[in-house]
Amino acid sequence: MAEVTQILEDWKNGRREALDRLLPIVYDELRRVAHRLLQSEYAETLPTTALVHEAYLKLVNQHSVDWENRGQFFAIAAQAMRRILVDHARERLAAKRDGVKISLEDADTISVGVNESLLDLDIALQELATFDERQAQIVELRYFAGLTFDETAAVLNLSTANVFREWTLARAWLYRKINGDGSSKK
Repeated sequence: MAEVTQILEDWKNGRREALDRLLPIVYDELRRVAHRLLQSEYAETLPTTALVHEAYLKLVNQHSVDWENRGQFFAIAAQAMRRILVDHARERLAAKRDGVKISLEDADTISVGVNESLLDLDIALQELATFDERQAQIVELRYFAGLTFDETAAVLNLSTANVFREWTLARAWLYRKINGDGSSKK
């Protein structure tokens, strides 16, 4: 963990070669996170390697980020993966709605239900962020980055108990929003 933080510090200080040292260290963890994410619900959305590569490219092209530590890096990676998956799902749904024909080679990678559930989650997370940004961040870190309660607490500078409590509340709200009565009340 300290090694990633040091490399990010070097990168922040203008040492471009730091990126060459960063990729081998974070690649396996990014793949693990992407695989877990894609394996659980969105397996038919995008191949793991493509998600990791797209997310990494977004991360290394961040010029306005003041990299602090490994946790922050993976928090931003979670946001990048979420945006990539949501954008990909939107593109697939738009193509399907526009009547674009899809080749048989692509047929096994299409899942409108999965794409719609991802979009539903994204919309619900955006709404949650309007009145409780911290809960939305916790969901993003836990769900999209695969961080543990302790890692999430460290990134957000909160106690683990507080993260667990907020995670529980956020999950219940999201469940009701997506599957239940759809109420915006917390």
